Amino acid sequence: MGADVVMRSTVVPRGSGDLRATVHQPTSDYLVPGLVFVYGSGCGSIEEWDDWPQWISECGVAVLVHDKPGCGQSPGDWRTQSFADRATEALAAAEVLRGFHGVDRDRIGLLGLSQGGWVSLLAAETAPEAIDRVVTISGPGVSMAEQERMRIASWLHRDGVTAEDHAEGMAWVDERTSRLRAGEPAVQVIDAQRHYADKPWYEIATQATATQARMEFFARSMDVDPAELLPALACPVLAVFGGDDDSVPIAASVARIAAALPDVERQRHGIAVFPGADHFLFTGEPHPGTARRDQIAAGFLPMLTAFLNR
Repeated sequence: MGADVVMRSTVVPRGSGDLRATVHQPTSDYLVPGLVFVYGSGCGSIEEWDDWPQWISECGVAVLVHDKPGCGQSPGDWRTQSFADRATEALAAAEVLRGFHGVDRDRIGLLGLSQGGWVSLLAAETAPEAIDRVVTISGPGVSMAEQERMRIASWLHRDGVTAEDHAEGMAWVDERTSRLRAGEPAVQVIDAQRHYADKPWYEIATQATATQARMEFFARSMDVDPAELLPALACPVLAVFGGDDDSVPIAASVARIAAALPDVERQRHGIAVFPGADHFLFTGEPHPGTARRDQIAAGFLPMLTAFLNR
């Protein structure tokens, strides 16, 4: 365990209304760095981070977490956003954390989980003067369109669908992406998609695009490519993955991130894959009598602590 941690309530001001937020700050005689958590896909509230803010703040960093719009106790609708909107939101949260007493205003970073990885990189590229460093957990090194295609193919194979059904499902995935990329309204693509509702691949293939609102969200940002963002970053990046994660193309992500990061040969950045860990870096399912913190991939928290205190 690290330092004692104090939790305070605050808000992140947004046009649609204030987003409920909390700051977890370790007690210290010195200024501590700050880290804004950027949630992944879907609706996300403060509570869904579970004990992660506590665990990370014990590493000696002040952590801010907030509801996504329309989630938890906050107004708005995350489904109307783009990645650019989410990046602006993350930057607004960084400004809130920067104003907290005891936080080093010159060392404010972002920690993006899954989809939050794309958002964090975009925020750091958009406002390099505002973000001191970026940590991504299971943040793909490919676009959302490519990552989603890989996830669907992997999960269909995992669930044992026939080769014929697998091919049919992937053909629709490719057609859907092409139609959205060409600017076809999501409502029309949804109508076409519903014709496959009785197919064994349907639920997996439509997880991210099951409704018009979710499909529109996907279409707005599906081609945001980390390889185009990373070379322009002024701050160090730590990208970590779980080796057993079947939602992200890990090998491709590691290769592309390593190729795109500036100054990677000088060890300014870090890339790590933790064997046996899942999408959330846990190495096992919750088990009575076992502290969840002890199931985080061994070495991750010390690695994060070292990265944040460089």
